[in-house]
Amino acid sequence: MSTSSVSTIETTPPRLWRRFAAMLYDLFPLIGLWIIGSAVWMLAFHRGDNLQQLASAVRDPLDLALRDLWLLILAAAYFVASWTRVGATIGMRAWKLKLVRGDGARIGFRIALLRFVLASLSLVILGCGFWYAWFDADRRTWHDRVCGTRMMRL
Repeated sequence: MSTSSVSTIETTPPRLWRRFAAMLYDLFPLIGLWIIGSAVWMLAFHRGDNLQQLASAVRDPLDLALRDLWLLILAAAYFVASWTRVGATIGMRAWKLKLVRGDGARIGFRIALLRFVLASLSLVILGCGFWYAWFDADRRTWHDRVCGTRMMRL
């Protein structure tokens, strides 16, 4: 048996409140990223020469939808890069959590992207995928089960 699989088995899964604390902590870098992303969006598409023109452009539903899609892409980049490079986001590191595959190895790009999409859907549906961890013996969320990942406490 390899060392990485032994550490995965011997490590107790984190409690759900720790995961929620890490998610709350991750809001802070996300908000900063979204502020910078919004500023880049405004500079790229609405130069801001005329405040009246800028105010009317901000109310355009298509512009809002595209900007929100841009911010979602930035959030996905933050999570996917963090999970694939380090195995943890800033919030997860603060709460001593790490995301790994079932065998204890680091997750790849496709799995990280799928996990982000499923976790986002889970949040939209009132966090149902996260609440699933309360009833799961291994405390794995629905998106962890589907993606074959698990959260470890370091």
